[in-house]
Amino acid sequence: MNIDRIRQPFIKKFPGDFSNNPMQRNTPKVLLATTQPAGFDQPQLIAFNEKLSEEIGLGKFDEKDLDFLVGSNLPENIQTYATAYAGHQFGNWAGQLGDGRAILAGEITNDSGRKTEIQWKGAGATPYSRHADGRAVLRSSVREYLMSEAMYHLKVPTTRALSLTFSGEEVVRDMMYDGNPQLEKGAVVIRTAESFLRFGHFELMSAQREYKTLQELADFTIENYYPEITSSGIQRYKDFFGNICTRTANLMVEWFRVGFVHGVMNTDNMSILGLTIDYGPYSMMDEYDLNFTPNTTDLPGRRYAFGKQGQISQWNLWQLANALHPLIEDEKFLEDTLNHFGTYFWEAHDTMLCKKFGFDELKEEDEEFFTNWQGLMQEVQFDYTLFFNQLEKLTSETNLEEHFKNVSYLAWDEEKLRKLEDFIRKYRSRLALNSISKEDSLALMKKTNPKFILRNYLLYECIEEINSGKTEMLEKLTKALETPYEELFPEFSRKRPSDYNDTTGCSTLSCSS
Repeated sequence: MNIDRIRQPFIKKFPGDFSNNPMQRNTPKVLLATTQPAGFDQPQLIAFNEKLSEEIGLGKFDEKDLDFLVGSNLPENIQTYATAYAGHQFGNWAGQLGDGRAILAGEITNDSGRKTEIQWKGAGATPYSRHADGRAVLRSSVREYLMSEAMYHLKVPTTRALSLTFSGEEVVRDMMYDGNPQLEKGAVVIRTAESFLRFGHFELMSAQREYKTLQELADFTIENYYPEITSSGIQRYKDFFGNICTRTANLMVEWFRVGFVHGVMNTDNMSILGLTIDYGPYSMMDEYDLNFTPNTTDLPGRRYAFGKQGQISQWNLWQLANALHPLIEDEKFLEDTLNHFGTYFWEAHDTMLCKKFGFDELKEEDEEFFTNWQGLMQEVQFDYTLFFNQLEKLTSETNLEEHFKNVSYLAWDEEKLRKLEDFIRKYRSRLALNSISKEDSLALMKKTNPKFILRNYLLYECIEEINSGKTEMLEKLTKALETPYEELFPEFSRKRPSDYNDTTGCSTLSCSS
């Protein structure tokens, strides 16, 4: 790989602590601290994303590159660092946070001028580890590696994964925070993004009243990642905030489209570019449930449940608005922008649902149709993805009971069939209002509804296999996630087996890494 091309433009721009001290501590009035990865003597490659490596300008992998994948024996040109940020966690101000187990190698520019940041996750402690060890375990690393790539191929804005490597160490983790710590295999993921900047970076500078650095950070972000903003003065920062709101709303709509539940939408886990970032206790939706959260830490309040993600993103944007207020100084503008967020989000959300159902445009009566559909989905516990897959195959001769009962997680009965028949009648009546052909309607559905989603039980099985020294399922899942709108592996297009209903690390997850 061409690691000599990696540079550190961010580190030259902003104040930092350059003492190379990895000990956990407060670093007031700085955005970064240089720190060295722990270094691992016996790394073992599990997976490498060759297509991504070529795309971003790193080129082909060679065995001599293995040390780089875990942050060992780095060339002199690479100055590694971690960034400081703040955040609201589960609705409460948490103060200074930061990259506790993420270390930035820097930025690489490919031949077409595209810039990509490269970051290790699990390569050791940083000043922001908060008394943790900065390591990551295999299960969380596999989940991040596969899911970030799955989301990319689903066409959802996301960070991406370059490599997955055993560190050669064992790490102690209490998976469910229940007093039962165990040794687990350690691993390191290299993840990439246009930028890893978060809401929390801006919150930290604002909370510390470092307004000059706050403005420099906003200017840096606009210049590098928001080329559409050409205004100046205060209007520049108003346009910046408005664009962040739009990108965030669009991201939430995409999460709803594919049935993704993040699980821990703290402000420090919100990308300033509108990317899906920090894959922890996430889940793809199996049975449809607006109140579903995969994160045991989010119980019983379910703050980050599937159906609340739009609302929470707006709440998080309020916190970002407070952070940017010193640059904008216009409360009415911020309030109006945030109030408009809900209108924009719901219109975009309902337009997305129209496409899932094959409707050519959003109509006034669709709100009632969607509400009735949500009620049916929750009452019958239809599988979110499989329901739409079956809807695409619906014909006038379809036996509705036989066609849909196997995508429900409840026992079938006459009452459920009656409600389904009533809904399908309404659906067919609504389809008749389309101004596009049946063929175009079906094409719209197929482009919007995935055939393959990376379900938690598949990840669980894959992690178990890798732990036993096998990679066949990893390779198969990697192929499947590259073509999610095709059914290349029918065995993956089935609802969650009942054996996994209460499996720790599958149906129940925590923030533990």
